[in-house]
Amino acid sequence: MIPYGRQEITSVDIESVITALKSDFLTQGPAVPKFEATVASHVGVAHAVAVNSATSALHIACLALGLGSGDILWTTPITFVASANCALYCGASVDFVDIDPKTYNISIQALEEKLVDAERNGKLPKIVVAVHLCGQPCEMDEIGRLSKLYGFKIIEDASHAIGGKYKGEFIGNCRYSDITVFSFHPVKIITTAEGGMALTNSDYLAERMQLLRSHGITRDSNKMTHAADGPWYYQQIELGYNYRMTDIQAALGVSQMTRLDQYVATRHSLVDRYNQELESFPVTRPWQHSDSYSAFHLYVIRLNSKDIHKSHLDVFNDLRSSNIGVNLHYIPVHTQPYYQKLGFKLGEFPEAEKYYSEAISLPLYATLSEESQTTVIKSLKSALA
Repeated sequence: MIPYGRQEITSVDIESVITALKSDFLTQGPAVPKFEATVASHVGVAHAVAVNSATSALHIACLALGLGSGDILWTTPITFVASANCALYCGASVDFVDIDPKTYNISIQALEEKLVDAERNGKLPKIVVAVHLCGQPCEMDEIGRLSKLYGFKIIEDASHAIGGKYKGEFIGNCRYSDITVFSFHPVKIITTAEGGMALTNSDYLAERMQLLRSHGITRDSNKMTHAADGPWYYQQIELGYNYRMTDIQAALGVSQMTRLDQYVATRHSLVDRYNQELESFPVTRPWQHSDSYSAFHLYVIRLNSKDIHKSHLDVFNDLRSSNIGVNLHYIPVHTQPYYQKLGFKLGEFPEAEKYYSEAISLPLYATLSEESQTTVIKSLKSALA
């Protein structure tokens, strides 16, 4: 089967991991700071905090920004559940903003309208999580403008977007946000097997997240309640978590970073071919905002149902039967049973629900061969016939 996503592990990657395995440190050694510095330097941000998953990064980002009981976090319904769950982990509540029908990211118009109502009702969000779906950045200048008007903090969930750019600058530089989060899951642009990272230009937020990722423990005497008992001494000064990334994972990440720009460029070439070959197909191809240079983690088409004599499910199943490992990103979070129990209802976010009824993610990864891509295209043509 041709999967929708796949990692590439080279001999250089393997040697990097072997070097870490042979070193004195499998965790809490020099590889993690090196990986953090490599990513921070590449995207142009002051601080990077590596953790064991993007979910963990979202959690400590929310905690660092002071999210808690009585607070509200807003995000898009078209995302993985972690973008919303991070609020619930903190004892806060969640609400959603419908998507833009062209970019599939959070709608600026819907966001502004909802903020006006929320201010009137005294229910403004403390944090807005802007998800860069498929690797295309949200309209961050507009979200930044609204944050200044309404006083909310911004987390960029850039789990899909490392290597992408917004207005000519790398995503992750936090020009418009307080914190940006990356994912290094195997199907993402680069991988550390599992892993994530939170980036910020704030010394305070970086220190908070570093503390929270490792049990809330410090060895910094300036943060202790009294002088150290000896060189072995540490203090737990907060309730933190074991969210650390290992040196083995970080060594893989450092090696993968050397190919990041190449990977994104290859994905753009594959997307260009998809766009050309699918031009006459009864599908809507991904639209790209002029301010964005997508990392193209995903290539999502939408079926033009009025021109197709099959259901969404039939087309999906036909492709799977042809050994094309298509997927659907994502099921609207507000339709999940857990969120339905929280009071969300079908019909609340119509653009997100319409997207879900039409979307299919085609295979896209840096090592996708021309032959395999041709197979995907022919199989899609057959499935749509």
